[in-house]
Amino acid sequence: MLRELPLYLMLLPAVILVAIFSYGSMAGVIIAFQKFIPAKGMFGNQQWVGFQNFVTLFSMPNIGLVIRNTVVIALCKMIAGVVVPVGFALLLNEVRNQLTKRIFQTLVYLPHFLSWVILSGILLNLLSPNEGFVNVILSKLGIEPIFFLGNPNVFPATMVISDIWKTFGFGSVIYLAALTGIDPALYEAAVIDGANRWQQTRHITLPGISSMVVLMTVLGLANILNGGFDQIYNMYSPVVYSTGDILDTFVFRLGIEQAQYALSTAAGLFKSCVSLIFIVVSYYLADKLTGYRVF
Repeated sequence: MLRELPLYLMLLPAVILVAIFSYGSMAGVIIAFQKFIPAKGMFGNQQWVGFQNFVTLFSMPNIGLVIRNTVVIALCKMIAGVVVPVGFALLLNEVRNQLTKRIFQTLVYLPHFLSWVILSGILLNLLSPNEGFVNVILSKLGIEPIFFLGNPNVFPATMVISDIWKTFGFGSVIYLAALTGIDPALYEAAVIDGANRWQQTRHITLPGISSMVVLMTVLGLANILNGGFDQIYNMYSPVVYSTGDILDTFVFRLGIEQAQYALSTAAGLFKSCVSLIFIVVSYYLADKLTGYRVF
């Protein structure tokens, strides 16, 4: 430990942040079992109500809709978040000009570094039903303008596509790294046997990165209830609550806007418990299917 002390010291700030914001804040879950009155403080003489807040939460008429929206949007993001980066990595791997390859890789990687606050402003302008660039192009093609952020039927797909646009560049880097681990001799042998590019991709490339694809898919299960608060909160409105309201935005409105702290804490605790189950299951499957272990 003394020999590696500099490494521990480098890790210390991250450990402190996790201890304060992840473990320290867990004390607040007691609010979910109280009739919480802010004036008395979290550890004051609060009235304990057991699981009554959870009963009230699941008795709310829109909670089922919120859970469904969360699962649908997160599941679509998870599936597309594997398919699109894999497809792009395979296409980029076929580019032989290194300069062109680096330019494309950099361009698709850039949105990953921008926050959703910035990207939402860009998307609000691009997708405007009146003067947005996308609808201007659609009108020139003879297609009626689409209210991407105000139509409940279109909003979930808009969230999924915009999320893929932001994240697939980062995901493709992972799969490109996996592609470099494939033995070039396999391709040479396939060429000698008369295999074309599609056959090489099907029988060498895809099996070569299959373990990474399975691993990323399995680990994505842990985020099944994370629909993307920062993205949706910056772009949704009451007119799309029926298909765009997710657990994170629901908890935010309950706790911050409506000051129902006990109910919002109960909703957050429910989400955390379900996510914990999925994390345990996903890491178990990752170990069994790909041999991936954290410890």
